Amino acid sequence: MCAYRKGRKRLSRTRQKHTETRHAFDRSPALAGRTAPFARFTRRRAGACTHGPTRIVIDGTPAMTKFQNPEADASAQSAHAAGPRPKSNGAHGTKHAPDPDAIALPSALVDITPQQAGTQTLLRGLAILEAAANGARDLRSFGAALGTTRSTTHRLVSSLVQARYLRQVQGGYLLGPKLIELGTIALEQMPLTAVARPHLQALAEHTHDTIHLGVRDGDDVLYIDKIPGTRGLEMRSRVGHRMPLASTGIGKAMMLDLEANAWKRLLEASHRALANTSFKPDNRPDFDTFLQRMTRYSQGGFTFDLEENEASIRCVAAPVRDASGAIVAALSVASTIPYMPHERMEELIPVVQREARSISEELGWRAPQPSRRIKR
Repeated sequence: MCAYRKGRKRLSRTRQKHTETRHAFDRSPALAGRTAPFARFTRRRAGACTHGPTRIVIDGTPAMTKFQNPEADASAQSAHAAGPRPKSNGAHGTKHAPDPDAIALPSALVDITPQQAGTQTLLRGLAILEAAANGARDLRSFGAALGTTRSTTHRLVSSLVQARYLRQVQGGYLLGPKLIELGTIALEQMPLTAVARPHLQALAEHTHDTIHLGVRDGDDVLYIDKIPGTRGLEMRSRVGHRMPLASTGIGKAMMLDLEANAWKRLLEASHRALANTSFKPDNRPDFDTFLQRMTRYSQGGFTFDLEENEASIRCVAAPVRDASGAIVAALSVASTIPYMPHERMEELIPVVQREARSISEELGWRAPQPSRRIKR
């Protein structure tokens, strides 16, 4: 046998003897609970995790559990002794502590569910715009409206300012020019405004009064077009503003096809809305008076506003219908009492109805034809 093979054979016997001595040492009862002396030299498999417990097995017998992260030994060993942690129903099998900064928005704005977590930032940004439209001006009021921390609120507001959805002024923030651009485009894309505009202009030239076009938005009327009159009068109505349906002539025109119980509910909603305003209308009818008026309006196809929404302001309104016959909008002529006595209001009914009917016909509506009796 060559010297090379003799040397390898002696080396093999030495390794075998060393291994037997090591195994006997590891199985010694005196070493119970102590770290095996050779464990730290055990080769770790490629890609093995460097945190958490590593089970060392010698000859098929578990020798110990070693925690590879020395800084976490105390907490990891206590968790290991407590047994396996129960599985959660989370997306990744691990239940994390709630993020103190991840506070859901108030239910009045949005209602975030776990499935919507990815859209939370977008919803918060939209909620800030809503808050700004409702009078919030600084970070504190935005944070109070959203329920977010100051740092989160500042980050959201800064992004909106950069995108021109908000603009920073002395003392706070206001809605930005980007919203004006989008609002103008939205109005242009709404076929109703394009169809109705020539008829509103014709009505304005004929009456010299303020002309409104509105659509229903929940319990309110949303003004989508307005032509100021030539009499130098100023009214609260603005394009994009909302007012209660049951207190405005244009809103009541969109209620003509509803039942009496709906009229009552909307009247109560109107009273609640006006109770929170600084201005007070001159007249607030009770339900019996309101029901009598609405019955007449429904039969005649028009409505009046008798200073029920704004002091000294009266108007005559009529509904606009689409191809299906449903009321989709309304238009009105408004002015103050000296220019709108009862006699003139009665005279304006057919004038307003004519323009409303023309708009309806351009939207596809056809007036029902009276039935003709065949003579035999």
